[in-house]
Amino acid sequence: MKKIFLYGLAAAFMLTSCEDFLDSENYSGKDSSNFPKTENDVNQMIASVYEASFYQPFANNDVGQYFTYSNLASDDMYGGGGSDDKATQALDHFLYANNEQMNSLWSAAYKAIARANSALSAVDNVADEDLRNQAKGELLFMRAFNYFDLVKCFGYVPMVEKAPENVAEAQVSPEQVQPEVIYSKIGADLKEAWEIMPSYPYDGWQKLAYGKVSKWAAGALLARVYLFYTGFFGQSTLPAGEASIDANYVKTVLDDIVAKSGHGLLADYRSLWPYSNSKTKADYDFVADLSETWSEGNKEVLFAINYLYLTDWSGSQLHQSNQYALFFGIRNGAWQDSDSFKKGTAGSTYPFGTGWGCGPVSPNFYDEWKAAEPSDKRREASVLEFPDDYDWSNTSNWMEATGLHQKKYCAVRSGGGSFYSFCAELMGSGESGHFQASHAQSLPLIRYADVLLMRSELYQDADKGMNEVRARAGLPPVGYSLQALQNERRWELAFEGYRWDDMRRWGIAEAALDKQEGGAIHNDGQATVMKAQGGKYSERYKATKGYYRIPQAQVDLANGAIKQNAGWEGTSAYYSQWQ
Repeated sequence: MKKIFLYGLAAAFMLTSCEDFLDSENYSGKDSSNFPKTENDVNQMIASVYEASFYQPFANNDVGQYFTYSNLASDDMYGGGGSDDKATQALDHFLYANNEQMNSLWSAAYKAIARANSALSAVDNVADEDLRNQAKGELLFMRAFNYFDLVKCFGYVPMVEKAPENVAEAQVSPEQVQPEVIYSKIGADLKEAWEIMPSYPYDGWQKLAYGKVSKWAAGALLARVYLFYTGFFGQSTLPAGEASIDANYVKTVLDDIVAKSGHGLLADYRSLWPYSNSKTKADYDFVADLSETWSEGNKEVLFAINYLYLTDWSGSQLHQSNQYALFFGIRNGAWQDSDSFKKGTAGSTYPFGTGWGCGPVSPNFYDEWKAAEPSDKRREASVLEFPDDYDWSNTSNWMEATGLHQKKYCAVRSGGGSFYSFCAELMGSGESGHFQASHAQSLPLIRYADVLLMRSELYQDADKGMNEVRARAGLPPVGYSLQALQNERRWELAFEGYRWDDMRRWGIAEAALDKQEGGAIHNDGQATVMKAQGGKYSERYKATKGYYRIPQAQVDLANGAIKQNAGWEGTSAYYSQWQ
């Protein structure tokens, strides 16, 4: 933990008064007495928190992100990757491939929290009330977001109340606390954010830049936290500091989002995903009939991560491009030169492009969806079935590959004909970009469809949102039942990071996970079947409760203040290779 705080100490000192260190007034620098005041100051301050939250977890070019873990650990995806990508397979099987696995999440989250703490200690300098409340709400949201990922992933984590005021404080390793303590902080932060943030409607979305946290995003995350906490811990309320949040409060929040935010469902589910961009529409038959092509700034997205377009590989900036698209792209030994990614060639997967092959879709997931909703339009919009003539001999050691791949966050090659771009939209005339660096499509983290489904779940009424979601998919209305709601969330939100949390809060994880075994896969081009590694899925889940191994470096640095999670003691959960 020491390194985490020291790493963010520059930001903390920038916003901490110099009076503790120098017995003189600060005439030229920025400190908590004079920063932030202007809108530009506020944007600089908040940008540092966004950067740590969403880009730093990829800085080491690994899979240490909660979004990655929540997808691979669920029953909808296998680990995949190459034979040397043991980390992705380990996440799927609740094992670890190296001592530092998931350290990127831990380090980046605490860096973001330290920056948010520092910024919150100074944000009251902003005189403009709307600007101040918007800025404060964003900071509270981001602190809660990072704590939520940490507590879901590791369970027993330290809570950092404020930025260290001096070097001595920065050297103290805070102890782990019970998860309920972290959830109380999250609840209080999101409740305050919801209540103070300006109610900018979507119709006036220009008021906030795309990718900025809004009041509506804060309310949706509050509902998500409430449902997870009350379900997983069997409680009726979410603690929120000295207060508590009950179902009626959350219903009111969701009602307000529906009535006042201006957000809504797009007419066609396909328009949500980058493969329906304006360039592929002309040569990808599946989207040829769309009247509304993909656009990042659409009314259904309440919150998304924006990314940088790079023309070539850059070690210092690569993590600011959409590395999910690369990691969850289709694995192929010829990489960007493969004919498999060009239109009209043998075994083509156009417009879906190359990457590291993480997250092959579980055959069990696909079969259950087909059996439950055979006419659901979202299935083909979400899952790519490989063509029968796909060449498995040139898959560069792809492991746990199923011939089924998700479409939503896959690499996209747009352009067609003789020209292909490595991004959902061409960034320049004749510019093809780089297959590792040019993915700039945003990553939606909160959609309006989730708001509707949470609302139906809380009211236990399909007409409070679930049937509206079904109607968009071309499906008839249904009566409410928990099973119907569970299915609807699984299909609508497939591969968007929800399923793992849903399985855990509904108490269905053990039974669902074991169904993955026996699915048809290819390992290094050879046909075989999926089997659990290191013990049955349900056994590993029962031993860990779904909490992951705390990175060993954090345990060592804490000098006894941090204990390893249950189920991860010793080396019995170490993953060396596929057996």
